[in-house]
Amino acid sequence: MIIIPRPLGTYHSFCKSQLCLVKHFSQRASLDRHPSPAAQRWSHPPSSSVVADDDVSSLASKPLHTLSLADLVKHGRPPLSAPALFSSANFTLSLLPIRLAHRIQALRNLPFIVVSNPNISKIYNNYLHSLSTLLPYKSKTISNLEDEIQFTEVLADLVETHAHTIPTLARGFLECRKYISPEEVTRFLDEHLRARIGTRLIAEQHIDLHNSSQSHQGALGKEHHANQSSYIGVIDTALQPATIINSCGHFVAEICELKYGVRPTWIIDGEPGTTFAYVPVHLEYIITELLKNAFRATVESGKSHEPIIITIAAEPEIPQQGLNVLDQDRRLDRGTSRKHEVEENPPIKPFDDPAPGVTIRIRDRGGGISPEVLPNIWSYSFTTFSDVDELPGQTHGSGNMDALNAISGAGGSSIAGLGYGLPLGRAYAEYFGGGIAVQSLYGWGCDVYLRLKGLGKPKG
Repeated sequence: MIIIPRPLGTYHSFCKSQLCLVKHFSQRASLDRHPSPAAQRWSHPPSSSVVADDDVSSLASKPLHTLSLADLVKHGRPPLSAPALFSSANFTLSLLPIRLAHRIQALRNLPFIVVSNPNISKIYNNYLHSLSTLLPYKSKTISNLEDEIQFTEVLADLVETHAHTIPTLARGFLECRKYISPEEVTRFLDEHLRARIGTRLIAEQHIDLHNSSQSHQGALGKEHHANQSSYIGVIDTALQPATIINSCGHFVAEICELKYGVRPTWIIDGEPGTTFAYVPVHLEYIITELLKNAFRATVESGKSHEPIIITIAAEPEIPQQGLNVLDQDRRLDRGTSRKHEVEENPPIKPFDDPAPGVTIRIRDRGGGISPEVLPNIWSYSFTTFSDVDELPGQTHGSGNMDALNAISGAGGSSIAGLGYGLPLGRAYAEYFGGGIAVQSLYGWGCDVYLRLKGLGKPKG
């Protein structure tokens, strides 16, 4: 009996006795439909987006451009002139199809049963869809306002399409944990999430430059630009970490009060007036995840009356003579499994190198991290689930959760309970040359050191 392929939404419900037939069918279908050697080794899951294999292979064979902040601001400070806006659009167009093709190829390299999971297949199809919307622009140069507006609309659709990539992948890999090793998943996610940061940054930068450069916005648009004069696209050249910390603190405190009935407090000391160039949305994500961990640990240990102490320290504006201790720890901590990921998606280059950075210490009295959990805090949480555990969000009865999982429940992060907070936060920090280090005093509390590599000042 030959099994007719069902919609991917039901694939994960196939019983094990059917797997051999599925594999047999997929190999036959691959040989019939795709005569190339690469296609003979892998059978594509069904997709509504039509992208030729040759297009994917050709783009995926091209090296990724090493992104720098200078690339993103070289078109000038908004509002941009029409030629500068067209230049930004064409630069964005030259990068994104290659980056999308690399991700499609990486997904195809996963075992067939894994990429056929409904959640992972959804991501695969999202990438195919996005590439198919960009390919019509690949053969032409954007040189008029109408094409630029249409292209920006395509970019906006791309950003929205991939908005939920992380939680969707998280659930997909949780469901497939029987069929792929934790090491393989960690290697894939480290590379994929790091690449995603760069891809979204490229797309969102042009979208923001477009929105702040259009004359049809009228007085409202001009007023918005006047209030955001320190911005170049998504980059704030005068970002104040203390402002971000307070904003994220109030957000997490509200979640904490809703879940636990108590509202932790925090104190900012050190140099709260420090400013530097950074991407605010990235810092917001990192700080939110770190505060979730600190607030939760503080409340659950019965120390909610103890404030979280957050210290901001600005690095002096002098050339660094070598790696600091955190940089060394971060490189050693990566291990061999992260070498390929770092080479494939190196940290973004700053405006100035070396540029002064900022270190933020978050100190709590939450009892620290047990020695059994501490070695695993940078692992994705699928390794902490047994075969009988329910997935996060499906039940409140499972106690087999990582000690540093994000606060779950109403109003929390969409990836709450999936264990992606710390690993992804570190990916954001490392992408800009920084890092996160955790010092645990078990029985007392934790110190978390977040080093943010300064991006320097844009020239001109």
